[in-house]
Amino acid sequence: METIKLKINGIEVTAPKGSTILEAARLAHMEIPTLCFLKEINEIGACRVCIAELKNGKLVTSCVYPAEEGMEVFTNTPKVMDSRKKTIQLLLSNHNRSCLSCVRSGHCELQELAHELGVEDEAYYDGEKTSSEIDTSATHMIRDNSKCILCRRCVAVCGEVQGIGVIGANNRGFATEIGSAFGMGLGETSCVSCGQCIAVCPTGALQEKDNTDQVFEAIADPKKHVIVQTAPAVRAGLGEEFGLPIGTNVEGKMAAALRRLGFDRVFDTDFSADLTIMEEAHEFLQRVKNGGVLPMITSCSPGWVKYCEHYFPDMTEHLSTCKSPQQMFGAIAKSYYAEKMGIDPREIVSVSVMPCTAKKFEIGRDDEDAAGVPDVDISITTRELARMIKKARIRFLDLPDEGFDEPLGLGSGAGVIFGATGGVMEAALRTAVETLTGEELPKLDFTEVRGTAGIKEAVYHAAGMDIKVAVASGLGNARELLERVKSGEADYHLIEIMGCPGGCVNGGGQPQQPGYIRNTVDIRSLRARVLYDSDKSNTIRKSHENPAIRELYETFLGEPGSERAHHLLHTSYVKRSVNRH
Repeated sequence: METIKLKINGIEVTAPKGSTILEAARLAHMEIPTLCFLKEINEIGACRVCIAELKNGKLVTSCVYPAEEGMEVFTNTPKVMDSRKKTIQLLLSNHNRSCLSCVRSGHCELQELAHELGVEDEAYYDGEKTSSEIDTSATHMIRDNSKCILCRRCVAVCGEVQGIGVIGANNRGFATEIGSAFGMGLGETSCVSCGQCIAVCPTGALQEKDNTDQVFEAIADPKKHVIVQTAPAVRAGLGEEFGLPIGTNVEGKMAAALRRLGFDRVFDTDFSADLTIMEEAHEFLQRVKNGGVLPMITSCSPGWVKYCEHYFPDMTEHLSTCKSPQQMFGAIAKSYYAEKMGIDPREIVSVSVMPCTAKKFEIGRDDEDAAGVPDVDISITTRELARMIKKARIRFLDLPDEGFDEPLGLGSGAGVIFGATGGVMEAALRTAVETLTGEELPKLDFTEVRGTAGIKEAVYHAAGMDIKVAVASGLGNARELLERVKSGEADYHLIEIMGCPGGCVNGGGQPQQPGYIRNTVDIRSLRARVLYDSDKSNTIRKSHENPAIRELYETFLGEPGSERAHHLLHTSYVKRSVNRH
């Protein structure tokens, strides 16, 4: 690799040729602040916060300015600091500064920079403000452009990463705002509710719709039996909201916190992930044996499902008819569990804690009410759970580790890896291959489908046939994969698609990390490692060996794919068009 040498603040730095000043500074452990920059996603030099000074006194934007041999750069001169401070003051002059009531107060990137740069008079450049409206049309989120700084991170992620592009810059000059075409509310577009725009927003301009008050009200109602399920990825992210390092498993403290919030039962979505595998593996094998539609594509990600309905409606027959683990759990809770406990399903409030904002949309879909009432009543994100814990003044870090309640709290290692891209595929293969061969697998780790690569492919030989599989995460990668399938370029039996890059561990409802962390730390891998470590240490690593699942089939469902199982655990889809519902 060809390198160059330059000086930054008098320190000699060796950097790969082609590096920017920003990248070179990071190699010398000097962080230049940014707001708009996201590596390989949004490199546009728009915010001007990353200003650096060359030896000749010229100010340049370090995120796009190339580092050159022999260059001398300064990142902390009075001239640089003054420029950055003025930039922040100008941004604040057109900003809704209701910081105390903002959801991002205390972890807002704009707020943090204002503090670091010593901005004492945030109204210094005050004048006319760009007119704005709050868009609440989407089921899952709120857009408040009065808090938008036009960094365009959301636009880049929606268009470049997810390949959807339902938002962009409207109007010009002082009137510029981020929104959808023709003044449509986000809920009128073919937005898939993935929440990746929220995840990268540096301020409080984008946030999920908060349903925590509904949960508190349900818990306080003595007539209601309130249960909660937690998705695998939540335990891998929740700790970040309380200052723990990225990649800390807080499963035990999470369960303890949920009990102290007042839930009547604390369950684990890992249980219904195992149930999903039982139904999905059965469906897959039936399609293979009976000439059904192939490739079969997993249906656990509601963002991906809605994307398929909008952008590939001719391929909805490829989707597994299985409900997601969230919805399967709700259906079982309001049938099997209600029956065992002698509780009227109408008196059960089923709450889910998910890493995903699309789950808020999913609970309101048609055909997600197997017991005549919604399978799941309220879905909250990892961030919302953290707010509840803080609001209730529960000392999270001091909590003992506790387990989930049974029987719906027992999950296998296969169930927990659902939260990482490739996890559903690996879990399905563990069950499908053993079902096909009738023999125990000598090795349970299907490592070829692991990792954060956008598209992964593998071929596995079992029972005299080659099972061709593919895994995609992030909807831009999903589009590429499906186009290859449609053109005949690629031929698979089973495909896993997750709407969010890296899978649920990087869901739109997970803790938000600032840009400089997202640009330098592999968040997805660190969170995924939690799940794979949990799988490795679990005494049960196959969905079909989960004793709670076996009992469910023996005493209630019969067998995978039975009439009762199909009624409770399977769903249907809608062929939509772009920006039409």
